[in-house]
Amino acid sequence: PLRLVGSEMCIRDRNKSRLERAVYDWSIDFLHTLLRTGRRQDRILLCMRRFPFPEDDGVCVPFLSTITTGELIMTKEDIIKPENLVYQKPRLLNDNPMHYCPGCSHGVVHKLIAEVIDEMGMAEKTVGVSPVGCAVFMYNYLDIDCQEAAHGRAPALATAIKRLWPDRLVFTYQGDGDLACIGTAETIHALNRGENITIIFINNAIYGMTGGQMAPTTLVGMKTSTCPYGRVPEIHGYPLKMTEIAATLEGTAYVTRQSVQSVAAIRKAKKAIRKAFECSMQKKGSSLVEIVSTCNSGWKMTPEAANKWMEEHMFPFYPLGDLKDTTENK
Repeated sequence: PLRLVGSEMCIRDRNKSRLERAVYDWSIDFLHTLLRTGRRQDRILLCMRRFPFPEDDGVCVPFLSTITTGELIMTKEDIIKPENLVYQKPRLLNDNPMHYCPGCSHGVVHKLIAEVIDEMGMAEKTVGVSPVGCAVFMYNYLDIDCQEAAHGRAPALATAIKRLWPDRLVFTYQGDGDLACIGTAETIHALNRGENITIIFINNAIYGMTGGQMAPTTLVGMKTSTCPYGRVPEIHGYPLKMTEIAATLEGTAYVTRQSVQSVAAIRKAKKAIRKAFECSMQKKGSSLVEIVSTCNSGWKMTPEAANKWMEEHMFPFYPLGDLKDTTENK
């Protein structure tokens, strides 16, 4: 039973003919949240019928299985049903607390990977290869088989796994320092060979885990702990566009660049990851999915400011979208 006393709200009756006022203390969390957020009260539709309110103590209990002042309308069991499910945590995402900084993009991408693998029915036939970097503990968060690679060597290890187990979904998960600097050779050669693997490339233009040093992807003028006055091309060279390089290689079938800073972007990124995984399982060649990301800790910004900075500075240099898609031709 639910005891209802304390917060003011309005209830629209089933015929929507009038509003009745009542005083409630909602012990249902989502109703309490609606009240606190100030949503329009006449939009809280509970399909309730109008019933008499007691005038003596101002207490109403419309949800009880047996009531004397009104008619039974809805119980908790009526609401909590599979067909009413709006969202749930991905089944393959473990309950372990993540070590990522608040606002980090890694957690969102982990969620998308978990959802896609589960939707593809590949939970028991997936092998992920973790990098050295912020995502080194990926195996703690995804309930799939994982292998730890030496710094930058994830594509080489993924190649061996896929060749030994061709029926497995094999992917690497690498940051820009791991992929574009330490593992440049392994990345380019695995993609050029057309290995049937997917490389998920998190590009936040900085070495996040080790203290915010300049990475191969750091933008010109961008300040880091190793170029505190900004990246200067005459000294540090130019940012490396690994995804553009991958698109020129004969062995790649699907190369794309996405982001996860908004709901719309997250949906596009999920579709891209799904397409890349399907491409590798259909033996069409290598896939690279770059996710342009933030590192608000390394950038010394709030999560909101980091997203805005990424949109204003990262996106012009690393434009989003598919760079290569030959999946329909293979």
